Amino acid sequence: MTTLTLLIIGVVAVVVAVVGFGVFPMVHAYFRYRGKRLITCPETFHTEAVEVAARKAAAGAFVGEPTLRLDQCSRWPERHDCGQECLRQIEADPEACLVWNIVSKWYEDQSCVYCHRRFGPLHHLDHVPALMGPDRKTIEWDHVQPQQLPEIFSTHKPVCWNCHITETFRQEHPELVVDRQR
Repeated sequence: MTTLTLLIIGVVAVVVAVVGFGVFPMVHAYFRYRGKRLITCPETFHTEAVEVAARKAAAGAFVGEPTLRLDQCSRWPERHDCGQECLRQIEADPEACLVWNIVSKWYEDQSCVYCHRRFGPLHHLDHVPALMGPDRKTIEWDHVQPQQLPEIFSTHKPVCWNCHITETFRQEHPELVVDRQR
C-alpha cells in the first residue's frame, strides 16, 4: 500500500471514530426523551400529558448536554407561553413519567376481569390491553387521553385483549352470541 492510501485510511478511521462518538450521545438522548409523558403541572397541580422535543434534545447532545424543551402539552395552545418548569420532573427521572412505563406497571401482576389470566410485562408488539369501566364497557387504554389515565386506573379494571374483543363483539352483536352453560 502506498503512503497516500494509508493516510486516507487513517483519516477515514479518525472521522468515523469522531462521528461515532458524536452520534452515540445523540441517539441515546433521542430514545431517552421521546414519547408521551405524564407530569404534574407546577401551575395547576393537575396531571398533564407532554412530549419533549426529542430531536432538539438529540441535537443538543451532539454538542454537549441535551437541551429539553416541550414539543406538545395537553394545556396548549392556551398556555403555550408557560415557563416549562415541568421539564424538571422529566430531567429528574425520564423513565418514571413515560406513559408506556406507567401503564405497563399498572397492568403488571393484575388479572383480567373476565378470564382471570395474569398480565405480565407489556410489550410494544403485543395487542393493547383494555379497561372495563363502571358501565361494563371496555376500551383500549391507548384510546384514552393520557392525562386521564391516573383517574381511570382508579375506576376501571384490567381486561386482556382477547376478552376485550369478545365482549365488544357480544355488546355490538348480541343476536349472534349463544351462551352455553358448562
